[in-house]
Amino acid sequence: MRTSLVKSSDPYNGYLKSKLKINYQLHFLLLPSVVLILMFSYAPILGLIMAFQDFKVSKGFLGSPFVGLKYFDILFSTPDFYQIIRNTFFFASTEIIFLLLFSFIFALLLNEVRATFFKRFVQTFVYLPHFLSWVILSGIFIEILNVDGGLVNQFLVNLFGMKPIFFLGDGNWFRFTIVTTDVWKEFGYSAIVILAAISSIDPSLYEAAEMDGANRWQQTLFVTIPSLIPIMIVVATLKLGSVLDANFDQIFPLYNGLVMEKADIIDTYAYRMGLLNLNFSFTAAVGMFKSVVSFVMIVIGYRLAYKLANYRIF
Repeated sequence: MRTSLVKSSDPYNGYLKSKLKINYQLHFLLLPSVVLILMFSYAPILGLIMAFQDFKVSKGFLGSPFVGLKYFDILFSTPDFYQIIRNTFFFASTEIIFLLLFSFIFALLLNEVRATFFKRFVQTFVYLPHFLSWVILSGIFIEILNVDGGLVNQFLVNLFGMKPIFFLGDGNWFRFTIVTTDVWKEFGYSAIVILAAISSIDPSLYEAAEMDGANRWQQTLFVTIPSLIPIMIVVATLKLGSVLDANFDQIFPLYNGLVMEKADIIDTYAYRMGLLNLNFSFTAAVGMFKSVVSFVMIVIGYRLAYKLANYRIF
């Protein structure tokens, strides 16, 4: 009697054991990925203790003295800190907004193309920049945006009679360049999610609209766009967690002292003030500040996604 009670209190025990026994090969296939995630995503969290220490490499974590919130005080009392935060929010927010907008428009236009070969060619063509490194693209943009002999300035001067524009030396033009090039690089790849959402729309909705006399434009306006609004809300809200990630890989190779006031972001500031000066504790404090803010924004994003689009993780 006692044995039957134990078995009934754990009804999933036998089921889990049988599933593990049947699928143990699949679990072994996952093992390398789990190990890599533990090594590179979870183990480095222990290094956050440096933010509260005067960390010295020679003394390590255990020997470095504890200094409390010293480096957070230095971070928040830095005169340029709030300007850096504003720059970071500007780059991240504008890139998110324009990237979603152009991805949405491109997906709608591409969905209307009926020539399969041309559609696939355009898809491949606009996806390719996503797979190019910003180091490579930065070298290309430096050359074509050069004031002296750059392709873009030659085009503006010779065809429109304009004066050369110092794209990478003027703060306002630098911001425009960063946002524009990021959208150009990523909008095609970001459109994949939207194209997938379009393909999942119930065809009967288009048939009903066509029977009511709706043309292609009206079907897009009254069927496609309303059906895409929930997924767009989800994508936009989930991107709130990256508002402090202003694409260090893009900005670092392009920025310079002339545009520092409007181009310096948290990551470039941490690299310059922390890593170049070997002040690892300060860099850890900056990283922890970013992580806390990003975590709060992710929680807010998921709450908004649930409220506005009924999106749930589980």
